[in-house]
This record gives sequence, structure tokens and C-alpha cells, in this order.
Amino acid sequence: MDFEHPRVRRILARARDTPAGFVRTYGDLDATAPRLAGAVLSRYRADDVPWHRIVRADGSLARGERQRRKLEAEGVPFRGERVALDVVRLP
Repeated sequence: MDFEHPRVRRILARARDTPAGFVRTYGDLDATAPRLAGAVLSRYRADDVPWHRIVRADGSLARGERQRRKLEAEGVPFRGERVALDVVRLP
């Protein structure tokens, strides 16, 4: 994957701009290609992107218990197995 491609750089920039205690969805990173956003985050390995703050559109987690622990440590609320998007989702 070309991490220097402008679209990929925009996805990574939006992910980086998600502050602690908040989340965005893959569709928030790229409204026309949420799967591309997921692919970018799954392949990007540097620590400068808070991958755990990006969740699925229904609030479920793509990376399971590790992701949940990181989000809970930041104070992100859950309803069952899903993030309470109405409380912590940024546009």
C-alpha cells in the first residue's frame, strides 16, 4: 500500500486527529470508501495513529478485547459490546 498517496494520507490524518476519549468510524475517515480506511489502518504499523479510536459504523470493534481495553482506559463508554457512539463519536 502506498502510504504517500493523497487519499491514504487524508485517512491517516483524520485518524491521528481523533482525540483521546472519542471515536470515529471507518466511514468518518473516508465516506466514499470505509473499507479502504480499514485496509489502511490494518496495514499501517507506526505508533503515531491511534487505530483503537476507529470503530465500525455500528459501534462494534474490529480488533476485539485489546481495542476495548484501550478505549475503556480513555473513558470511552460502551453499551454492551458496542461503543456508545451517540456520546463519543466525532464527525
